[in-house]
Amino acid sequence: MTIPVKDITSPEISCSNCQACCCRLEVMIISDTGVPERHIAFDEWGGETMRRLEDGWCSALDRETFMCTIYDNRPWICREFEMGSYECRAERADLG
Repeated sequence: MTIPVKDITSPEISCSNCQACCCRLEVMIISDTGVPERHIAFDEWGGETMRRLEDGWCSALDRETFMCTIYDNRPWICREFEMGSYECRAERADLG
């Protein structure tokens, strides 16, 4: 029996069609990049994380453009999460 595999390589992911799926993930702040305090929350162990609003999205995400409002000061993890990478495509597939 062959199990169908969801094709997550199409369509091409670009800034114009990014769905900001990564902006729903928990993001730990592990280095100082200058994230403004209003976007910082603390987890149950006291670690700094990006604040997420009631809708589940990162507080730094512009809800109209789906672009980061603190791009130059975004956390290290956000800098390393590459658009179109395996992880990016997997998050997009999970959200449908």
